[in-house]
Amino acid sequence: MYKILTYNNISAAGLQRLAHGDYEVSADTRDPDAILLRSFNLHGTAIADTVKCVGRAGAGVNNIPVAEYSRRGIPVFNAPGANANAVKELTIAGLLLASRKLCDAWDFTRSLGGDDEAISQAVEKGKKNFAGIELAGKTLGVIGLGAIGVKVSNAALALDMHVIGYDPSITVQSAWQLSSSVAQAASVDELVGKADFVTVHVPLNDHTRNLINASRLGLMKKGAVLLNFSRSGIIEEDSVCTALEAGSLSGYVCDFPNSALLGRQGVILLPHIGASTEEAEDNCAVMVADQIRDFLENGNIRNSVNFPEVLMPRTDDGVSRLGVANANIPNMVSQISSALGEANLNIVDLLNKSKGEYAYTLLDLGGEAPVETLEKIRAIKGVLSVRVI
Repeated sequence: MYKILTYNNISAAGLQRLAHGDYEVSADTRDPDAILLRSFNLHGTAIADTVKCVGRAGAGVNNIPVAEYSRRGIPVFNAPGANANAVKELTIAGLLLASRKLCDAWDFTRSLGGDDEAISQAVEKGKKNFAGIELAGKTLGVIGLGAIGVKVSNAALALDMHVIGYDPSITVQSAWQLSSSVAQAASVDELVGKADFVTVHVPLNDHTRNLINASRLGLMKKGAVLLNFSRSGIIEEDSVCTALEAGSLSGYVCDFPNSALLGRQGVILLPHIGASTEEAEDNCAVMVADQIRDFLENGNIRNSVNFPEVLMPRTDDGVSRLGVANANIPNMVSQISSALGEANLNIVDLLNKSKGEYAYTLLDLGGEAPVETLEKIRAIKGVLSVRVI
């Protein structure tokens, strides 16, 4: 029986993937094998030694102490791309809100009063204040061409926009899905200098923090619009406020409200609803639930932010399977194999991969590993966790 501890309300579509006799899913279970959450902040929250993996039903993992869990050999799973369509649609909505001044126009209309004649006169007098621009023919700069950035780029092309993209780490899968009509920028600086609208779709990390700063805002076209549906830390928002006040930036559409942005002219704030659709919540929950199941039942790792992708089918000759998480240092596989050899255990199949500082090894064995052999492997310097699957 596997125990899953849940935080937040997880979509029923995802929980159904764990709804059979081998799983106990609860918000208050003790000694869980896995944790499944959405936005709950795990920083500062002690987790049981029994936890083998953590799954976030979403893309970002800033609410999870990934470095700490990595040192304990705990994979952290996310659901990249599962909410991509939802964020794409909201980004396109943001483009329309900003280009046509829809929020200001709606506020004006909601303030109208009087009879039909008075309303008509007020509309004719006030509508000149809400003249906007058309998206067709304008240039959209897309920073980050992952699942979301690709969808945004292709959708903008369908609106007759010109699109320029930048992503030095674009995957083959994303490249196949991206329209060939998207122009390539050699740098962020080049992209922001050519675009009428700039949207960012990258994770928040040490490389992307304050990616759009005062220097790059200074390179943007006068009157350009900036959109942020990724994370607030990617944009240096004090500099955005300065650019808005100076008139060099005409608009900022953001999904992450804060006190500095509230009520500021040119800013459209939304309450972090980029992935808030029923479909996205279902997709994220299903994806991460399947990843947790595959890890617990087979030791496979898919879409982990801290450990490599390791997918090894079960072999008919394998009696037992062993999963070993370790530091990515030399001679690890050799030491593990030697310990198994000393126990006269045949390795039927083996897959070892690394990702940054960490590595993971799956081994199918011709027999059951004795307790003393497992302890010997755990004692190897650099081994983080050992699990019989």
